[in-house]
Amino acid sequence: MTEQQTRNRIIAWWLFLCCAMVFSMIVLGGLTRLTGSGLSMVEWDPIFGILPPLNEAEWQEVFDKYRGSPEYLHVNAGMSLEGFKSIYWYEFAHRLFGRTIGTVFLLPFLFFLWRGWIQRPLIPKLAALFVLGGLQGVLGWYMVMSGLVDRPHVSQYRLTAHLMLAVLIYAWMFWLALDLYHNRADHRWRAGVRFGWPALGLILLTIASGGLVAGLKAGLAYNTFPLMDGRLLPEVMFPFEPWWRNFFDHVATVQFDHRLLALTTFSVILLGWLLTRPGLPPGRARLSLHLLALMALVQVSLGIATLLHQVPVNLASAHQAGAILLLTLAIIHLHALTQAAPPGSD
Repeated sequence: MTEQQTRNRIIAWWLFLCCAMVFSMIVLGGLTRLTGSGLSMVEWDPIFGILPPLNEAEWQEVFDKYRGSPEYLHVNAGMSLEGFKSIYWYEFAHRLFGRTIGTVFLLPFLFFLWRGWIQRPLIPKLAALFVLGGLQGVLGWYMVMSGLVDRPHVSQYRLTAHLMLAVLIYAWMFWLALDLYHNRADHRWRAGVRFGWPALGLILLTIASGGLVAGLKAGLAYNTFPLMDGRLLPEVMFPFEPWWRNFFDHVATVQFDHRLLALTTFSVILLGWLLTRPGLPPGRARLSLHLLALMALVQVSLGIATLLHQVPVNLASAHQAGAILLLTLAIIHLHALTQAAPPGSD
């Protein structure tokens, strides 16, 4: 292994660490939403907001600000200070962890730049990741603002945008880490790649539809499977005008879309496993395909269980984590396919 390859491995492990933190951040964000904690902090202080209230007077001050919010007035009226603390800590941890990720990314990045370890083509990509991370914090506050005006619910559009930016940052950073960790090759296993990209795209689209489900709390309706209120299609799917609004604003349509996308994604992954498995070269590509198919089955099962049990926090959080794990395996598999030599090639 050359000196540059050793440096690349070190940089890759740093990026893998950042990916693990972003993964955890997505799960923590889901827990913040599921526990009803996301609107507990009604101010955004990106500089001095790293400190929580340190005494009872400060706790009372932030609680008084919360009591002027729509969520307190319409949902949590009469909540005690102790009850407020229980939701405040989730949102505070979410924001603090976001700052921690930024620090863990920035300081090693500057160190590697100073030492000249990062190859020139990679520098703008890593810089762009840091900028996107900063924009993610701004987008998070923009999302929270939508629930501090009149209705104590964040916009499903902003929530989905916030989720998907985190997912895309994670996916890009994970791919770059894989590039650095494994020596790139010019081979392309074409049949597998033709399956891998659609599977990856469907996973991303299904995650996005899950963001809309979460934003509308659509998982609390139609808690049966495979039928919705005794019907294959919900009785009312397109009540809004113009018609396209129903795909984003109507509970029944949004939940049906998520079901359909999830089952389509599962079917495509299963079909890809059946068709490409026999000719795949041994090693990372074959193993990741097996794990991807297995995780797709687990994820569909988690989704159905979450729906049937009316979205308990533990199952819903596991379902969200499962989506990111499924995405991770799809990236590993696709990345392996771009390096694997087809059987019989020299």
